Amino acid sequence: MAGEGEALADLTAAIAACRICRDTPRGAPLPHEPRPVAWPSPTARILVAGQAPGIRVHASGKPFTDPSGDRLRAWMGLDEAVFYDRSRVAIVPMGFCFPGHDAKGGDLPPRPECRIAWHDRLMAAMPAVDLVLAIGAAAQAYHLRRLGLGALMRPTLGETVLDWRTIFDACAAARVLVLPHPSWRNSGWLNRNPWFAADLLPVLRQEIRPRC
Repeated sequence: MAGEGEALADLTAAIAACRICRDTPRGAPLPHEPRPVAWPSPTARILVAGQAPGIRVHASGKPFTDPSGDRLRAWMGLDEAVFYDRSRVAIVPMGFCFPGHDAKGGDLPPRPECRIAWHDRLMAAMPAVDLVLAIGAAAQAYHLRRLGLGALMRPTLGETVLDWRTIFDACAAARVLVLPHPSWRNSGWLNRNPWFAADLLPVLRQEIRPRC
């Protein structure tokens, strides 16, 4: 385990210095200075696998320091002290840097450079993870395929989350709970789908308790 921890420490340092999306991007370069935000862990059993940092997280350098983070912690039933305890909760989004805004003011999708350069190596160095919270379509696609569950992906995010129980019960190296993004932009979806709070969230909290 010590060797795995040392490898992860090296990876974490390399990610902090990463400038791929500025210097050798796949497509247009990142329009601002990169600030990678990723909190991997050699001991955490819970992995929060989100999309990419927003503008507030880009400014703070700390994941989920925004209203989305408040909602996510409420979903999980965790206070900030436990959520930010890196020995218990790893936070590794699909994109490590804020990708910028689209024409409508929303966040652009996670850039692909992070997944290509880092994710397989990171997951190999985090053997303790046995619960993945796959937030958003990009995280769901990557982690379900990584765990051999790619056939359970549905055409839309809503359909994938609706089928959460099938995915959660599937045999895999780690259990996966597929979640919508906790952004305020998804409040309408949450209001139209009360089963999410009634059925999925109790399972989420029940799974988190023994792992923290």
